[in-house]
Amino acid sequence: MAGYRIDRINEEIARALSELIRGLKDPRISGLVSITRVDTARDLGCAKVYISCFGEAGETIRGLKSAAGYLRRELSRAVDLRAVPELRFLKDDSLDEGSRILSVMNDLSSSENDHE
Repeated sequence: MAGYRIDRINEEIARALSELIRGLKDPRISGLVSITRVDTARDLGCAKVYISCFGEAGETIRGLKSAAGYLRRELSRAVDLRAVPELRFLKDDSLDEGSRILSVMNDLSSSENDHE
């Protein structure tokens, strides 16, 4: 039951943050930032926000970290929670990892076809 609640909270935080990030004016934050997932601690003390972005992720994450206080305050207005978690922004490497695995599989497939 508690896992379902955390899942709902994660989805709600991701939805609200996506809207809030679009409104940020920081030049370090590119327009193509998407939140891939949110992992909130059970005690709601911390939320890891995984982002995927087009371009330089390091600059975008620095911009989001500097706006974390503002985003947390606005999140408290958008989401009905007793305690709003501290936001930690991390780059989501799953797309890069998936691309790398696909490349390795294609290389293996082509080398098998060469041996036939």
